[in-house]
Amino acid sequence: MCGSAAVIDWAGEARVDSSLTSVVPPKLAPAHALLLWILFFLICLGLGYPTLNRYDPRTVNPDTEKYYSLVTQGPRAVEGHMRFRVLVPLLARPFYRIAQGRVGSWNPVFAGLLVANSLLTASTAFLLVRVACAQLGNYSLGLLGAALYLLNFATANLRLAGLIDSGEGFFLMAMVWTLFSGRVYLLPLWGVLGALSKESFVPFSIVFAGTWWLVSKRRDASHRKLALWIAVMAVAGLATVTLLQSAISGQVIWPWAFASAMNSRADYAANLLSSLLDRNFWYVFAWLLPLGLWRLHRLPPPWVWASATTVLLAFALNAYYGGQPGTVGRAMFSIAGPLLSLSVVVLVTAAPASGSRSRHDRAGAAAP
Repeated sequence: MCGSAAVIDWAGEARVDSSLTSVVPPKLAPAHALLLWILFFLICLGLGYPTLNRYDPRTVNPDTEKYYSLVTQGPRAVEGHMRFRVLVPLLARPFYRIAQGRVGSWNPVFAGLLVANSLLTASTAFLLVRVACAQLGNYSLGLLGAALYLLNFATANLRLAGLIDSGEGFFLMAMVWTLFSGRVYLLPLWGVLGALSKESFVPFSIVFAGTWWLVSKRRDASHRKLALWIAVMAVAGLATVTLLQSAISGQVIWPWAFASAMNSRADYAANLLSSLLDRNFWYVFAWLLPLGLWRLHRLPPPWVWASATTVLLAFALNAYYGGQPGTVGRAMFSIAGPLLSLSVVVLVTAAPASGSRSRHDRAGAAAP
């Protein structure tokens, strides 16, 4: 999975960092990589198990009731903008139908949602390991970063508790892996699928990728190619949102009309302050944010700045919309959770691989 200790700088020149040869393991076989993903998937199923018969998530978070209806009845049975978040409920539906009448005391709808969310959350953790291998040069540190991500409050209590944020989180992490690996032709695919999972993915992805492009030091043909694919991704995401919302609503809904309808027309400053004081936000970031910020300078600047600007956008959109408690925390974890988890790893392990490489080298290391 990690491959060799090759480093690709922003000028595109490949070379070998000899300081990493002792910590980078041999490339994992596909069977080994599959085993790792299955392990993450089973961990996620265990973390989300309480939703099956120990409590009803609908009594804790009213949003889950709408996602419950999306699974069982489809988007036309749901009112409001949440009916447009179709990807995770559609992924959960076949598992719900399989579970119906076959799982005893388990709630079959939440069983379906748990499987769907576990698939996406496990895949996010798996991609985090792959990126960490390239950026920290150490497979064990990548595993620790994935463990911190999975053990965060947000994973068991939000990602795997009948909500749909796992989709947005996965496709944002897929963008990170894509941008590091140079497979930029995949960006439009993530733009479409991310838009199907949650409408906020569209502005998040545009700002994230645009900031990455601006911060990147390369100014060659590949840089222009990246700009082109980012533009295609933006168009694909906006088109997907427009077509999806129009098809479900039975009338044309343009993105700007949808954005205007989401305006709370309340005190934006009060909404922002409420987000910062929200205890649900601090359940997620009480340790992740202070510990994660400490070593961000040791991680690739494009990823750091892209995450920072997108987090600021999340706060701005939440102030504009006046989201329910926990909304901005879930969005910020989707955007920056993997990055902050790796930063905490660098802090608590005093990672020698990170320290032995310059910021320029780490920023250009390609993900496998």
